[in-house]
Amino acid sequence: MLSLHGLPVIDWVVRRTRKAQLIDEVVVATSDRPENDVLEYHLSRQGVAVFRGPEDDVLERFRLAGATHGAEQVVRICADNPLIWGPAIDDLIRFWRSENAAGACDYAYNHIPRGNSYPDGLGAETLSYALLADIAAGATLPAHREHCLSYIWDNPGQYRIRTFDPANPVLRRPDLKLDMDTPEDYRALALLDIHPDITPEEIVALFPPKG
Repeated sequence: MLSLHGLPVIDWVVRRTRKAQLIDEVVVATSDRPENDVLEYHLSRQGVAVFRGPEDDVLERFRLAGATHGAEQVVRICADNPLIWGPAIDDLIRFWRSENAAGACDYAYNHIPRGNSYPDGLGAETLSYALLADIAAGATLPAHREHCLSYIWDNPGQYRIRTFDPANPVLRRPDLKLDMDTPEDYRALALLDIHPDITPEEIVALFPPKG
């Protein structure tokens, strides 16, 4: 609910996610603790679906949200990524569907610059609901329950993990951090000349290339 250029951060995330053409429904999965009543009230007034589940078992919350809404493929989007971009999500979905159909991919991502050249915070991560349910049934460590897809990263031998580069070379800026993990990240975004409909190309233009 923190204001970023006049809008709550969650509104940036939902608005920019809704620019994706291949997502059937956007669901905000928050916890069932009372302090999140305000978030649910705010989103419900805008017609945004909200699912509420366990505070600490984020993996189960994510699974339950997918089950409740009948998901076959799920896309996980972090609510601290106000500059996420719908077309980047579409690229991810297309990539996963193509690679998964070929038997080459269980889980795909473009939200972090790990093995790819995406900026941090522009994309998302995706997998089938069936795989999500399997992970939720088998993951036992508290860290894997709290960080809901970390089980995949910690067991790379069990899963086909794939990523890719942005089609537009201009967006190949893995040096850029566009998410909001700390107060310093928030201040950096608050001082940028940005608006909720700004394109990734316009964002990248705000940062001169390094070197």
